[in-house]
Amino acid sequence: MDWLDRTAKLRQWSRNGTRAPHKPLLFLYALGRFRQDADGELQYSAVEEDLKRLLTEYGPPNRTTPAYPFHHLASDGVWEVRTDRGPGSPGSGVRELRAAGAAGRLAPELRAALLREPSLLGRMARVLLDLHFPPSLHGELCEAVGLEPELELEFGPAGAERLSAVRRQRDRRMRELVLTAYEYQCAFCGYDGRIGAVPVGLEAAHVRWWAFGGPDDVDNGLCLCSLHHKLFDKGVLGIGDGHRVLVSQHFVGRSPAAREHVIALAGRSLIGPQPGARPVAAAHLDWHARQVFHGSPRPATAA
Repeated sequence: MDWLDRTAKLRQWSRNGTRAPHKPLLFLYALGRFRQDADGELQYSAVEEDLKRLLTEYGPPNRTTPAYPFHHLASDGVWEVRTDRGPGSPGSGVRELRAAGAAGRLAPELRAALLREPSLLGRMARVLLDLHFPPSLHGELCEAVGLEPELELEFGPAGAERLSAVRRQRDRRMRELVLTAYEYQCAFCGYDGRIGAVPVGLEAAHVRWWAFGGPDDVDNGLCLCSLHHKLFDKGVLGIGDGHRVLVSQHFVGRSPAAREHVIALAGRSLIGPQPGARPVAAAHLDWHARQVFHGSPRPATAA
């Protein structure tokens, strides 16, 4: 069984780049729990709140339920569900899963493979992270599901070849092209720190995530400092009409630092690329607004 290939090809609802990371999040959570207790089961009623938090934190802005992946992940051959009545899921409804005492765990063949080859767990987790989430969120997402933040990727030539059909190769030139276009300053705050001639704390952010078809092009990139890159990928920051910075009302910060570095950005004009460089394409901005930005924007702050 090629578990890496199966992991890469989870069947998910998709339309026009809509994010539906329900199955990947449950799968990551199950891998984390397996790492802690290889024989344990995940009782739906016991893990429902954990899964809700993951979907709220790392899922799309629209409301959703963990019951959907708990039921449907079994169709991918990596998960099984049983109830008080025996094997099989009672359905994708919250009430049915609770009432039937539904419990899930990784499929028997996968559990056996993970016990035979412990490094497989890290490789599967890395595939899920690469295909469904931006790199800025990988470390904290690993911690949230109980996995090591620094997972070893040990594909080797054979493993890399097996995944070539489903994993696009990143363009390593994008970072330099984006940072140059924005003249090595954060498009949100203007930060431009260097150590000697080397920029520090500046990153090339994908507006439409690479995992969801976002190209490695300048018009899909922003030069952002590390803080604002993380907040942009978390849906705290966005870009609205007239290339004005949006700050989500979900963000709460009472310290002077939080007010100055985040809340005060609301309504501020984005620092655009230098003349001749392509600004962010409207289609990518629209995708980020629909699929990543959370809640309603705060009103613009007084100058």
